[in-house]
Amino acid sequence: MARSEHTVPRRTVIKGIGAGIAVGTIGAPTRAETAVPSQGEEIWSSEYWAKKGDVPLWMYRKRIGAPQAGEPSRPVVFFVHGSSVTSRVFDVSVPDKGEYSVMNEFARYGFDCWTMDHENYGKSGRTSGNSDIASGVEDLKAAVEVVAGATGRQKYHFVGESSGALRAGAYAMAAPERIDRLVFTAFTYKGEGSPTLAKRAEQLDYYRSHNMRKRDRDMIRSIATRDKPGTSDPAVMEALADAELQFGDQIPTGTYLDMTANLPVVHPEKVLAPVLLIRGEHDGIATVADLEEFFNRLPNGDRQFVILPGTAHSVVLAINRQLFWHVTRSFLTMPTPIAT
Repeated sequence: MARSEHTVPRRTVIKGIGAGIAVGTIGAPTRAETAVPSQGEEIWSSEYWAKKGDVPLWMYRKRIGAPQAGEPSRPVVFFVHGSSVTSRVFDVSVPDKGEYSVMNEFARYGFDCWTMDHENYGKSGRTSGNSDIASGVEDLKAAVEVVAGATGRQKYHFVGESSGALRAGAYAMAAPERIDRLVFTAFTYKGEGSPTLAKRAEQLDYYRSHNMRKRDRDMIRSIATRDKPGTSDPAVMEALADAELQFGDQIPTGTYLDMTANLPVVHPEKVLAPVLLIRGEHDGIATVADLEEFFNRLPNGDRQFVILPGTAHSVVLAINRQLFWHVTRSFLTMPTPIAT
């Protein structure tokens, strides 16, 4: 059920075009549903709640204009957050720095945009669990029921960043009937050769014995600096930290434990939907070889692997975030290929 709603003015943005390396296999196009870009209307938003057993899960929605009875539904994009941030990462406001809300941007493209705070994150309920990838799958199962009730749709696009990509991929294995297209950014498959995961594994004993870890302002800043300083604007990370730290300086360990001890958690042979795999040029979470192995094992020929130049781990908050917008929008609006 919706809890509150509001509209915000449409802003003028410059949509960048460009990408690094893209490979894929598609057939001849057929007629396909497309998102219709807005023509000056305002962005409408609303809060919702899902329930996973007794755990309340906060959800958030943005689209152009409030829903109207009898109108055609719009393609749904569900954004899935990572280990050290909440869903605010997809809706950051940074004064005088241009558009940083990917939800605003994709709402203007004509999508119905949704996100959520996973268990033990943000506004969602607190438990004694560690909110691992399996828990995130159950969160998404509960959230999808709310989306279905609000939109009438049964299949959705999912865009996940970092461990959010792992959550989305694991959900896709569990509920393939709910998946339209998948976009994985800052993804890791087996983690072999990853400097980020090697460093993180030094704390493996702590992750095994503690369900929460410290996540302070410096840690949030490090998301943008640990791989390649200069790929994100420091002011953006300060804005993100301001939004995140209202929920305290503790965050679950479950996805860190999975990423250092339990990979792979997404098995490409079981991901049946079309996949866009996006890697930042300087991202230390996974090597190109690790991602190529995952990509080559995907069974659906409708797939692409893109490397975005001038970006690192968080392509959503990168200075070159327009590259992420461009390749993601193109993939989500691609004509349906003819099976041959």
